[in-house]
Amino acid sequence: MKTIITSTENNLEAQMDLRFGRCAWFCLYDHDAGQTEFIENEFKDARGGAGTKVAELMLTLGADRIISGDFGPKAKEMMDKFNIQLIKMDGDHKTIKEIIALFK
Repeated sequence: MKTIITSTENNLEAQMDLRFGRCAWFCLYDHDAGQTEFIENEFKDARGGAGTKVAELMLTLGADRIISGDFGPKAKEMMDKFNIQLIKMDGDHKTIKEIIALFK
C-alpha cells in the first residue's frame, strides 16, 4: 500500500501542507517496504488546473491513500473514480513522521 501525504518540506519533520494541488512536496510512504520518498510538486505554481494535474500524478505514483488538508472537487472526483482513499486532516500541526505513525 502507498500513502501520499502533502508536505511543506522534503523531510519527516516537516508539517503536513494543507493544500493538495498547490502543496510544496509529496511524501510517498510505501507501507510494504517501510520507506519514504519526497517528490517536489512541479504543479504548485501552475496558472490553473493544479489539482487535476496533481491527481493525475497520484495515479502515476500508484497511490492507494492520500492525506491532505483539502481537496478540490475535480481532484476528488478523479480520486473517487479510481478508488483512491482521501483523508482530510485539519491543520493540527502534525509532522509527516507523526502522520505516518498514525496510519501504520
